[in-house]
Amino acid sequence: MKNIIIILTIGLFIITGCTGVKTVTKGLEDQSYIELIGNPSNYSGGVDVTIDETTTFKAKVNKAGAKRPKGSVYAISTGKHVVTVKYNNETIFSKQIFVSTQETKQIILP
Repeated sequence: MKNIIIILTIGLFIITGCTGVKTVTKGLEDQSYIELIGNPSNYSGGVDVTIDETTTFKAKVNKAGAKRPKGSVYAISTGKHVVTVKYNNETIFSKQIFVSTQETKQIILP
């Protein structure tokens, strides 16, 4: 009797463990990134970045020529954007850029 209960228990575990084939489809997130490159000591306290004259945020400047990317990147939506970078209320970069899905656009600051 014990053997029958053990065999039935093992059989139930095997049957419930087989769930069949599951298919999952994922695409890339519809997001892009910008990275600000320059000499961080020239921009103490960070810079002000404006995207399309609507979104403004404070950003860190990453060191140029790093072998491994270590700095901060900032997520933006894909497509055309006008990016303006200011430091001490002085515009140091202003340009229209185009970024595609999962692309990281490097903005080189003077």
